[in-house]
Amino acid sequence: MAVLGYRPEPFTDFRREENFRAFKAALEMVEGELGRAYPLIISGDRVRSGVTFDSVNPANPGQLIGRVSQAERNHFEQAMQAAQGAFETWSRWDPRWRARILLKAAAQLRRRKHEFSALLVLEVGKPWPEADADTAEAIDFLEFYAREMVRLAEGSPRLTAMPGEDNELIYMPMGVGAVIPPFNFPLAIACGMTASAIVAGNTVLLKPAVPAPVVAYRLVELLEDAGLPPGVVNLLPSGGPEVGQWMVSDPRTHFISFTGSRDVGVQIYAEAAKVAPGQRHLKRVIAELGGKDAIVVAEDADPEAAATGIVAAAFGFGGQKCSACSRAIVHQDLYDQVLELAVRKTERLVVGDPRNENTDVGPLAGPRYLERVLKYIEIGKGEGRVATGGGAVETPSGGYFVKPTIFADVEPGARIAQEEIFGPVVAFHKAPDFRTAVAMANDTEYGLTGAIYTRSRENIEYARREYQVGNLYINRKCTGALVGVHPFGGFKLSGTDSKAGGHDYLTLFLQAKSVSEQL
Repeated sequence: MAVLGYRPEPFTDFRREENFRAFKAALEMVEGELGRAYPLIISGDRVRSGVTFDSVNPANPGQLIGRVSQAERNHFEQAMQAAQGAFETWSRWDPRWRARILLKAAAQLRRRKHEFSALLVLEVGKPWPEADADTAEAIDFLEFYAREMVRLAEGSPRLTAMPGEDNELIYMPMGVGAVIPPFNFPLAIACGMTASAIVAGNTVLLKPAVPAPVVAYRLVELLEDAGLPPGVVNLLPSGGPEVGQWMVSDPRTHFISFTGSRDVGVQIYAEAAKVAPGQRHLKRVIAELGGKDAIVVAEDADPEAAATGIVAAAFGFGGQKCSACSRAIVHQDLYDQVLELAVRKTERLVVGDPRNENTDVGPLAGPRYLERVLKYIEIGKGEGRVATGGGAVETPSGGYFVKPTIFADVEPGARIAQEEIFGPVVAFHKAPDFRTAVAMANDTEYGLTGAIYTRSRENIEYARREYQVGNLYINRKCTGALVGVHPFGGFKLSGTDSKAGGHDYLTLFLQAKSVSEQL
């Protein structure tokens, strides 16, 4: 099987008239399909439940995206049995055949890129460039993991030679896995978590994020259209946590791939460690649990570049990224200048309905997310000075909008400096020197991403060694990891450092078997 080299999918340039018009047309097409009923998908069958929940547009909650069937206990059992049955044949497919399905899905997604991106605009409120990047990343995951599976299948790792023996290390699928993705990258991360598991020969129960079930449904349709056999991926939407709990605790589950909050991830980790009667394996947990990411600005940094990076990383997709900059730690000599520049840039951002092409910051994903962010803004008013923002944005549609907010003069131990907010809020801290700034950045239970701005080689090498994050960026913002370019995953309570989009990621969904034959 000839597989060409992987390159990340280019982003769409919406300044070009033909791209602008094509995306407008995609939005109109998707809006014309809103309000449909979406069933479960179990072994390829469309299964309707007596219980449903609604997916709505967070910029305009009166607009129904879809009415979604909710999985109940009997549906979970059907899906588990379907996944177990499918594993018996799917796990024995030639890995190159499985890879071809991913490559075909990538080609189809590339052709339908604007359609999927438009759905992201409507279902989770992503501005055009953010939605386009989400879809591009989904394409990247399909392309990259297909090639990685071919690489693993074509030869075992080099072993030390032993005269008189034929030795090899082979990789084997694990079994049925639970895939529980987040709402913030409902296509890219759901696609990456699912594709990595299935191309390795496993079968999956997929529970989509509550705010984004329609995107997940379209993803499973895409995989089916590319030739995925029934039962390999089973879609079990739910408006609550029950389905996820069944998936995690069931003794037939071999692995749990989870991206979400620290608290839920820690609960999953603890539950997965329990061995139920009759269970003959230890469950593997692949988890990414958020961050409290900081951008450190040294005294020799370019203030304009630093402020630009802080604003982009703090307020892209309304700060609803685990990699978002929620702390800016600035050398005392540049503090006032960088803060002023950041405030000026923030106040130029357009907050509004992301269907409009000029929107920079869209809504939060739902009412509970809005409530959480506003709670932290009130806490922040007692812990720092509001430099800009500081409240909700009222709109006629009743969307879940928050002003991009900067708090100045915040102490490192403050709650808004330690707890993940997951919204458009960033705290500014003053540091006396670079090493103290890095120590401040490390002083958190998280360790996902971080960035530094400096011209000093000494500072750069110090940060390479001492900054405790899974993804460190130098003289650029701390968001925007690319598949295959920046393997992504964090330390400490940010997760299991699983490095999605990296060359060792697929081995997390495989079991290594050493085989030795005496000659």
